[in-house]
Amino acid sequence: MSVHIKTIHPMKYMRDFLARNIRPDGRKLSEVRPTAINVGSISTADGSALVKIGNTVVICGIKAELTVPNAENPNEGFVIPNVELPPLCSPQFKSGPPGETAQVSSQFLADILVNSKCVDLQSLCIMPDKLAWVLYCDLICLDHDGSVLDACVAALVSALCTVTLPEVKFDAITKNKTVELEKRRPLTLICFPFASTFATFDENSILADPSEEEESLCSGTISIVTSGDSLYSVHKPGGCQLSENRLSECISKAQKRSLTLRGMVEKSMESIKS
Repeated sequence: MSVHIKTIHPMKYMRDFLARNIRPDGRKLSEVRPTAINVGSISTADGSALVKIGNTVVICGIKAELTVPNAENPNEGFVIPNVELPPLCSPQFKSGPPGETAQVSSQFLADILVNSKCVDLQSLCIMPDKLAWVLYCDLICLDHDGSVLDACVAALVSALCTVTLPEVKFDAITKNKTVELEKRRPLTLICFPFASTFATFDENSILADPSEEEESLCSGTISIVTSGDSLYSVHKPGGCQLSENRLSECISKAQKRSLTLRGMVEKSMESIKS
């Protein structure tokens, strides 16, 4: 009978559960889904990671290439994220050029890199105004079941932690460059930003780490990016208003979760070093 109610009256079905402070999947309102992080997933990439949050799965592969620095920032390299949401991850996406959701997700990641300054772009410069590294970060969603931004940010940060760059010698006179693949140095991150998404339902209930079904029924979502106590972004694409107290609660939960995720990344990094 409950299956029929869920199909015919999905909003009532959700309200009946939330009235008892529980969600249809059995979680508490503030409970997140099981999370797994696996780094070094792609052996042919310069850095990679796979993140699974509930049924949402995102994989990130990073390739490093040499390029000429931008004239405005001659002593900096580049980090360029790109998110793909193919039809295989959800029926809501179609094949072809990147849709609006994928473009917004890519820009969201780019903004996080700028706001948090987690990567020292000057460390990517080999010779000012002549040669620098550009890191192409390709993220592919394999299964979309809500909170995809959380998985994308975690996959990007985890993959960046695994990046190693070969030593490059550049002759400014002859403009010849020599890449020594055997001599590599790790990319050092200044901070570890992570995103936490919350969904608001009927302006009264706030659901942490919403599934795709919950996102489709909610009145709005908010994604908060933190690294420990530092707040880098609050992304709220429309929806109902959130009171100052509710927003503070969400930020506090996001800060705690970022510490947990950082611990998971560090543990995963130790496993590939041992």
